[in-house]
Amino acid sequence: MRLGRIPRAMGLILPLLLGIGIAAVPAGATGADRYLDLPMVNRDGSVGPGGINPELPYDQAELGRLLHDVRDAGVPPARYSALLLQYWLADATEQAGVQLQSWNPRAGMNANKQNMISTYRYYEQLQLAHRELQWAGMAGQAGAALAGAMFDSQLGIDIGTALYDTMPAVADGAQAVYGAVERAAGPAALPLLPRGLAALVDGGRTIKLDDIRYMITEVLVMWRNIFADLAPMHLAYLTGGLPAVAEMRAAGLFGDTIMNAWADIASGEPARIEAGNAALMRREQSEVVGAHWDRVRTYKGNVGEAFTYLMAVIGAPTLAGVIAPREFHPVSLPFTAADGRAMKLTLPLPDWNWSVLDDRWSYISTELLAKYPRQVRDDWPAVVAESSKPFEAQVTEHRPLFAIPQLLASAARGVEVVPAQSN
Repeated sequence: MRLGRIPRAMGLILPLLLGIGIAAVPAGATGADRYLDLPMVNRDGSVGPGGINPELPYDQAELGRLLHDVRDAGVPPARYSALLLQYWLADATEQAGVQLQSWNPRAGMNANKQNMISTYRYYEQLQLAHRELQWAGMAGQAGAALAGAMFDSQLGIDIGTALYDTMPAVADGAQAVYGAVERAAGPAALPLLPRGLAALVDGGRTIKLDDIRYMITEVLVMWRNIFADLAPMHLAYLTGGLPAVAEMRAAGLFGDTIMNAWADIASGEPARIEAGNAALMRREQSEVVGAHWDRVRTYKGNVGEAFTYLMAVIGAPTLAGVIAPREFHPVSLPFTAADGRAMKLTLPLPDWNWSVLDDRWSYISTELLAKYPRQVRDDWPAVVAESSKPFEAQVTEHRPLFAIPQLLASAARGVEVVPAQSN
């Protein structure tokens, strides 16, 4: 991997990159006019395999020559935005060891397993080489838990119907939780339980293998889209510094918030570096995958709600000091006992759904963004040790999918009723 900073005197040609003070040459004079004003039809990888637009080449040298031509011609960056993003994406995938032209997240987990390992390993290598790139470090380490769940899901399909056969047991486990809550707090408490838990009870028995395949595919699309959005700007920053990032901004690939985030990351000031990386994380969760998670949650009614709730149930911490999602904001229900006393029921399951942006962001900002930068600052050797593990070994530590019935059974046994705290 070529992860070092490669000066290109970008600062000296910033006016050229931004088209400031330079008379625009007719597009035909560049020899690259066919690549101007191209729509980014495949920026969302759910459309098809490959890069940003099927008209664009994949050869890095050719893309570089085309960019040189349009820059020299004074073409405004907004007219070559697709070409610019394809250039950086082709470079990033090459460095990560992924074949961009054939990269198809809809081809399933088996076809994408090595790509997933390669991209998350690439993130970790970026962090190891550049301490300020904390988003990459968080993405790499958190990827182990996601990859583990995806590998298990595909394994369940490959060996027959193992995962499919597990779903009735999941529904039974959720029903056992309902029964434990009803016995402890009465039937009036049941409507107060998380919607995702109710979805497991109602929809768990109707889930089909095609539903599991759908969920795997949708998560793979989100994984690809995150890389296609964030990796190019990381590589632009490392290669050309802020001027290269500014060219992407001028091309309309992102707005001032992300431009300012990169200025913060480049500042060398710890507080600003943390804020800049947090802004990248917010973009990832809201703009890149936010709407996609919403669509997945509403898939076939209770089916999507059940799957996305399980993401919080099975999520495992991959960073020191970060608690598991199911331990964050667990169920806590106030109720009135038969004798009139104010009581509280607690349940060791999440009172939130991973696919809901506000819920997900509360966890990420409270746990990940609060604790990972501290580890980078105060315990860098621990970051190096974790990020240097073979990714396959990291994944092996986070494969809880077939333990879901046991997790729910444990939750049913973990129902507690205590007197409510007085105000």
